Amino acid sequence: MSVVIETTLGDLTVDLFIKERPLTCLNFLKLCKLKFYNYNLFHSIQHGFIAQTGDPTGSGHSGTSIWGVIEGPHKRYFEGEALPKIRHTEVGLLSMVSSGGNMIGSQFFFTLGQDLTSLDGVHCVIGEVVEGHDVLRQLNEVICDEKYRPYKDVRITHTVILEDPFDDPRGFREPTRSPSPTPRRLQGGRIAADEEIDDTQGKTEEEITEILQDQEAKARATILEIVGDLPDADIAPPENVLFVCKLNPVTTDDDLELIFSRFGKINSCEVIRDQTTGASLQYAFVEFDEQKSCEDAYFKMNNVLIDDRRIHVDFSQSVSKVKWRGKGRGVYHVKEERKKQDGRKDENNFSNERRRDDERSRRNQDFRRRSRERSHEMRRNYSPPAAPRRSDSSRHHHNEKNRSPAQRRGDSSRYANDRQRSGGRSRSPQRNSTRRSHSRSDQIAHASRRSRISRSPERQRVSSSQSNGRDRKRTERVESSSSEREKEEKRKKQKRNKTKKSKKSRTSSDDSSSSDSQDYRKSNKKKKKKHKKDR
Repeated sequence: MSVVIETTLGDLTVDLFIKERPLTCLNFLKLCKLKFYNYNLFHSIQHGFIAQTGDPTGSGHSGTSIWGVIEGPHKRYFEGEALPKIRHTEVGLLSMVSSGGNMIGSQFFFTLGQDLTSLDGVHCVIGEVVEGHDVLRQLNEVICDEKYRPYKDVRITHTVILEDPFDDPRGFREPTRSPSPTPRRLQGGRIAADEEIDDTQGKTEEEITEILQDQEAKARATILEIVGDLPDADIAPPENVLFVCKLNPVTTDDDLELIFSRFGKINSCEVIRDQTTGASLQYAFVEFDEQKSCEDAYFKMNNVLIDDRRIHVDFSQSVSKVKWRGKGRGVYHVKEERKKQDGRKDENNFSNERRRDDERSRRNQDFRRRSRERSHEMRRNYSPPAAPRRSDSSRHHHNEKNRSPAQRRGDSSRYANDRQRSGGRSRSPQRNSTRRSHSRSDQIAHASRRSRISRSPERQRVSSSQSNGRDRKRTERVESSSSEREKEEKRKKQKRNKTKKSKKSRTSSDDSSSSDSQDYRKSNKKKKKKHKKDR
């Protein structure tokens, strides 16, 4: 079932949930049929929340159900349906106001926002708006005071029931025509919807001209906003900046700052100059830290002589350094924003440098790790070359190092006996064998091996004559050494023959020498024992 609610802003068509809320819908339909809502005021409009009406007095504390109108004030409220649950999830839902415990009278509201969960379970939804959403948007933009009461009245002018499926309750009497508004119905309002307002009433000509100038300025600002010259028509210049003109071309920023600093702290002082030539354009902007300092400078510095020129001072009207954030979000100074951006750039540069340093150190660590792994792998895979076979002399020398002192003394006594037998010129068998191994052929091979050694670049540059001379000397030296070697071998043979002849004579001397050596060892042992005891 549908109901048309006519308001001062437009018409709203509402479909009612008769199956879900039969009793509450019957109450609302019969009140509309009785013309109970005619000229009722929207006494509370909250932006993005609700627009409430249904109180004939306009105070928001009155109202009664259809049974209260017929039978009396004892039936002012009735209990509405709680099930099934219908939530306040969309814009344009019509809900009856509950005074507590789901007790309903005549007040109702339209939702102006989505997902209003705080209203669920408290108030009873009975319908939704199917036509007139533009009227809801106008309701949402109505100007109200701090108590959400509109400055200009928004009222219900008439209600029309398109279809009524319910029977009239006992004692109900439908009016033959729409009643005219009574003073009681019209009370509680401020400015009537059709009332003409004269802004110039009771004002002087000067005030009227000032109002007209303000209106013209707003119109021009609106045009500049449309063109794109201003970010917002309501934007205002800063109140702590002075405009100084008629300056001498020789006047500098420091001069002005020194002169104006006696009124208070100055944030910036800038003489505007030509971008190409750098010449002064003879006007400047002085920004003070406080608005009071700016006002004092305005009253004291106008028509003052500076550098043989009388300057003119006025409040700045420039908004070049002011940027609009958007509706309801205020403005900010471009200079402050640039400082923030520069700070962000510095932080980004620092973070980039730190990131590069971290990347460089990580690469160095990876390189050192790879080099360590490579060296460990080379050590694991390394196999030492086969050791050369040691000769008898080297094995003897190695064994000599590992022998104990007693064994060495025994060997020395044995070698001493051998020396006595050979007349003091005999050698150990190992040393004699090594001496014999150096034959002439070995010496010649050694000389040829030395001749094949690679020379350095400096030596390779020696002339062929010098190299031939060295080879000749080397061969002569080898031949002379071989001849000497032959002579020495002959001498050794003669000595061996002599030793064989005198063998019998040496046997007696050997026995005596061996007994002497044994006595010597015993005496040494006794001396060592005494020395240990003394210690």
